[in-house]
Amino acid sequence: MADTQVSGRSPVFAKAIKEGFVAGALALGLFLLIVGFRTDQNIRNELVLTQRWGLLAIFVLIAAVGRFLLTAYITPWFAARSRTKRVAAVREPSSIRKYFPKIGLLLLFLYPFVVIGVLAAYNGSWMGGLQGSLKYVDNFGIQILIYVMLAWGLNIVVGLAGLLDLGYVAFYAVGAYSYALLSAQFGLSFWLLLPMAGIFAALWGIMLGFPVLRLRGDYLAIVTLAFGEIIRLVLINWTVVTKGTFGISGIAKATLFGIPFTAGDGGFAKTFGLPMSGVYYKIFLYYLILLLALLTAWVTIRLRRMPIGRAWEALREDEIACRSLGINTTTTKLTAFATGAMFGGFAGSFFAARQGFVSPESFVFLESAIILAIVVLGGMGSLVGIAVAAAVMIGGTELLRELEFLKRIFGNDFTPELYRMLLFGLAMIVVMVWKPRGFVGNREPSAFLHKRKMVSSEFTKEGHG
Repeated sequence: MADTQVSGRSPVFAKAIKEGFVAGALALGLFLLIVGFRTDQNIRNELVLTQRWGLLAIFVLIAAVGRFLLTAYITPWFAARSRTKRVAAVREPSSIRKYFPKIGLLLLFLYPFVVIGVLAAYNGSWMGGLQGSLKYVDNFGIQILIYVMLAWGLNIVVGLAGLLDLGYVAFYAVGAYSYALLSAQFGLSFWLLLPMAGIFAALWGIMLGFPVLRLRGDYLAIVTLAFGEIIRLVLINWTVVTKGTFGISGIAKATLFGIPFTAGDGGFAKTFGLPMSGVYYKIFLYYLILLLALLTAWVTIRLRRMPIGRAWEALREDEIACRSLGINTTTTKLTAFATGAMFGGFAGSFFAARQGFVSPESFVFLESAIILAIVVLGGMGSLVGIAVAAAVMIGGTELLRELEFLKRIFGNDFTPELYRMLLFGLAMIVVMVWKPRGFVGNREPSAFLHKRKMVSSEFTKEGHG
């Protein structure tokens, strides 16, 4: 029996060793010029070539050993697990599934105070904790929640309606510039411009929807990509209004019921007798974007259970069958584009108020690609999965800025944040190989009889919500 097992495993190990060498050779050829050499300019403006053989060797070893482990152990383990696993079409939601959203929501509301408390204990003073929390509340809190809201808005178009939109960042830009221009020209407040920016973005969503009513698949993706680029080029070239590449600065900040976050007598700190700090405004913005994101999730859940949500899902599954049921596909597509664009406009106006400056460089195609990647990796149609994917992707790239200890391994010239797109691509490949239906593959049906049950990921199409 033992001899049989050994003989059965020997071909696997031989194959694993062979594929490990091949992967190492491919990594050597791929990274030789990218990682192995670096060009610098000296004081005499001469080009100096620096070799980085140690860093290159690390990349090659990671590729070779990773491929060996994948072929020898990981793939056979998954194959054996899938053979012994009993797949159920419908099952009860697990305890983690039931309570994770509530626990996560509680942690989100407590996050700023937890950060302040931890840093206050570390620094020995409450004020030290307050000032030290600025980076964590802004970069790891507000930044992630902006992408969560954008991804949830795009999820309506891609995950529920099945319309591949590669120009979603255009609605983000419309919301930001609507707030910036109207605030500068007419002096309107943030609370008035927030819904107006959403309405303007929804109108642009309808304008995009009309030309693409007959398009599907790749053709729809190309047209939406072109729409996003058109908006960006208009922002660059319409210098009389948008100031082109210089952008619009000095954008008015949001206020708390008319109380500005300024250092004057009427400011937030003076009004409530608090010590002066810029953290109060960031904490206010954190809770503001958290409430906007929760509004997006609540509206999505409510719409999904209404007839329009069922129509979106029918359109996603089969447009011809959707028409045969008497569903008006024209209005269905337009409502999907308009609703998703509206939440993009909300996020854009918030972005303008947070930054105080907008320019076309903030709304390039890469932003649309990142938002779409978050939707796909999280699991199309899954709000919890999308939120987890946004936290991992955006928080992970921000975390790279803090990994200064890597310079001790790779040298002082190593800059971790420059490799964020490389890690971003590797993460996408890993998730698509092992979790092709996203982080949360199980689906909760929009309609259920008597009892709420989950549909297993084994019965969910890849690329469908």
